[in-house]
Amino acid sequence: MNILGRIIRHQGNLPVKCLANYTHFYCTSPPVSNQIQDMVKKNKVVVFMKGNPEAPRCGFSNAVVQVMRMHGIKSDVAQYYDVLSDESLRQGIKEYSNWPTIPQVFINGEFVGGCDIMLQMHQNGELIEEFKKVGISSALLGKNTENEDTKK
Repeated sequence: MNILGRIIRHQGNLPVKCLANYTHFYCTSPPVSNQIQDMVKKNKVVVFMKGNPEAPRCGFSNAVVQVMRMHGIKSDVAQYYDVLSDESLRQGIKEYSNWPTIPQVFINGEFVGGCDIMLQMHQNGELIEEFKKVGISSALLGKNTENEDTKK
């Protein structure tokens, strides 16, 4: 049987109350990992980044946004989450994916990688194939055929 204790701390003049069973703290909100799982499954493409697509707050997040733009990935297909607006999301996504850095990209619920991996996949054409698997046609496909036609 759990014995609940009340822990009262004072920060400034305001008491902070917590309930504990001496081995676990209880939280009424669902675990962050469940929230993240829901987030990555709702959209075909999900990006956890610093800032937002209109105002990225780090160079690596900006690079991923630029890659998405080159492929024509719009907000109706992709969902972007600003990890700087929620510390639990920032730490939770790192634990969820077992990947230490931000940004993080998920396609069809699967973790693809961060900035370096996205750039590599973009450069070698693998990203186009990943998008195809989930029914997304990259905007670069039309440009590649146009370039091949003009070479002939």
